[in-house]
Amino acid sequence: MAEAYVTLAEAAELEGVKYKTMAQRLSRKKQAFETKTEKSETGGRDVVLVAVSSLSKQARNAWKEREKLKSFTEEVPEGQEAAEQKPEVPWYVNMDIDWYIENYKERYYKAVELGNVVRKFLQYDEGDRTKYAEEFAQKHLGKGQRTLYRYTKAYLEASAWADKLQKEDGAGYEFFKVLCLCRKPKETGCFPSIKPEVKQVIKNIWFNEDFARNQGTREMLYEKLTAIANINLKAGMTEWEKIPSYQTVVRYINYLMEDENMRNAYFLASRGTREYKNKVMVKGSRDTKGLQVMQIVMGDEHTFDCWVSYKQPNGKVIAIKPHLAAWVDMRSRVIMGDVLCKDANSDILKQSLLKMIYSEPGGVPEYLYIDNGKDYTAKTMTGRDRNDRSGLNFDNETQGFYKSIGIKDDHRALPYEPWSKGQIERFFRTVCNKFTRWMKSYTGTLTGSKTSDKVEKDIKRMLERGELLTLEEFYEKWHEWLTTVYMHTEHSGLKKMGETYKKPYDCFMNEDRYFKAAPPKSYATMLMMKSENVLVRNIGITKWGYEYRSDELCDYIGRKVDIKYDPDDMAVLYVFDQKGKRICEAYCQELLQIAPKVTQKALEEHLKMQKRQQKRDRERLEEARRPFEELNEQYVGFNEATGGIDLMIGGKKQDKAAKVIAMPKDRTYQQGFRAEKREDDEQDSEYMSRQAENALKKLRAIGV
Repeated sequence: MAEAYVTLAEAAELEGVKYKTMAQRLSRKKQAFETKTEKSETGGRDVVLVAVSSLSKQARNAWKEREKLKSFTEEVPEGQEAAEQKPEVPWYVNMDIDWYIENYKERYYKAVELGNVVRKFLQYDEGDRTKYAEEFAQKHLGKGQRTLYRYTKAYLEASAWADKLQKEDGAGYEFFKVLCLCRKPKETGCFPSIKPEVKQVIKNIWFNEDFARNQGTREMLYEKLTAIANINLKAGMTEWEKIPSYQTVVRYINYLMEDENMRNAYFLASRGTREYKNKVMVKGSRDTKGLQVMQIVMGDEHTFDCWVSYKQPNGKVIAIKPHLAAWVDMRSRVIMGDVLCKDANSDILKQSLLKMIYSEPGGVPEYLYIDNGKDYTAKTMTGRDRNDRSGLNFDNETQGFYKSIGIKDDHRALPYEPWSKGQIERFFRTVCNKFTRWMKSYTGTLTGSKTSDKVEKDIKRMLERGELLTLEEFYEKWHEWLTTVYMHTEHSGLKKMGETYKKPYDCFMNEDRYFKAAPPKSYATMLMMKSENVLVRNIGITKWGYEYRSDELCDYIGRKVDIKYDPDDMAVLYVFDQKGKRICEAYCQELLQIAPKVTQKALEEHLKMQKRQQKRDRERLEEARRPFEELNEQYVGFNEATGGIDLMIGGKKQDKAAKVIAMPKDRTYQQGFRAEKREDDEQDSEYMSRQAENALKKLRAIGV
């Protein structure tokens, strides 16, 4: 076979390098390339030709494919497709390759292997090609040569389209050579009667947040679509002349929701992120079997869905929903530290923790998994700001209540994600279903989204008739159910984890347990006191408007100290330095005179009374000082009438903004009006002189 030659530019293209790179290779390794020169047809420099046989294997194969592409139509045996008509654009030219691979992965990679077979066949250029094709097809495909020729024709057509488009935009289209050997995907969900712009408008309306949250209907969508079409027609957009029928639009929406799996996306638009995370988003399950008992306890608060009677400090009885603060051991599901109250706060939380530590079942846990509420995440509890989730860099003075009682660290649940504290949330559902619903005062769940979840009860009348349990009676019923029923009933979560002991109490008492000695109760009592960081002044410690003094404080004037105080005795402060060393007990002499023991509540009430008194007297004073004209507008004020009474003697305060009045300088004023005024004054003076003389004469006549 005669040697084939290509130009230097063609050689560079076959090798997949730039023309300059190919020229450098030729100059550096002349012996590696077989070349020849030809006269230029334009009369310029001689053209350098490179033998195809001296190129790389990759380049030689590419050249063979190109040559086969030029002559394949003539080489197809008699009886095969001629395909001389004007070619149509194949389906794969407009196909998204990523979408195809994602949906038809197996089909695509089989086509990759088939392409390698076709490429190997195209490289054959020896002997009887027809005989070779028959043998090759049977060996590699297990089919006849007609099938091989069909694959080869499709491959070469795809190569031609790839070269054509690459020259137009410079992008790579090698995947055409694979897709051409794949089956065309079935056209489902195409909706050819709906134009692309109309499809997008339908999506924009249906998945609009406001439209979805208002539960917009398909009828509403079609009305809006018709209105948009009319507006676009008036603007000269002829593609909106014909919109799909209502039935077609409904089928397209159903296709989006079901076949395109956009139902969850619609749920997100209609219900918001919070509810989407709660009900739709995938969640993981915790393997609690690998934990020790008391290694991690989870805490939260719960409001019972029933009412009880509660006696306030002032003696008034009201109806309340009891609040529960409690902790659950994540391994055994045992409930500990249960405390009932009117309103949960940080003090209630501390009581709950201490009850867990000093009760049975209970103990000091290694870690706390806490709610994101402010009571659990307060700096006094965790030792760090609420916004700090790191849990690092604690020192002795800022370690917080949790660490002070021996807990190693705390972890916080994510906001608005109740599944992250699934064990205790699941327990609260059990409480509602197995305990609270038995109460006469049950009024339905607080979190239920259905109206039917609410139960109408006349709680006010039940309170008046004495039908409500007191908070103390309710706690007895609760504690009995918790300790005798819940603790000794098989737990579904323990079954799911494959626990040996299926009952919470049995699991707690028999499984491997984390143990740490509890601190002395006296120490815990001190921790229960409220604490603050204050400045020591030369008059002592000022707090709540009172002065607390002690001789030991003299050494700390101008320095900050930590104080603790018992809310039931505000007459004394327990003072500590910054290292936690106790300094003294500071007393308030004024409070000691009031009573030997003053509670924080009494002190606060006393201060409120003082403020109310001061406010009341200030209002009375302001009322007494109120000008008379403000009380009754029909009367003229003191300072508005000539001859009125001035309360105080002295010049009146001038308005700074008032302007000085300039007296006229014209002679008319100076000589006219002022002269007339002097004549009047002279006449008045003569009249008064005559009257004075007459009076004097009368006095002399009577002998005065």
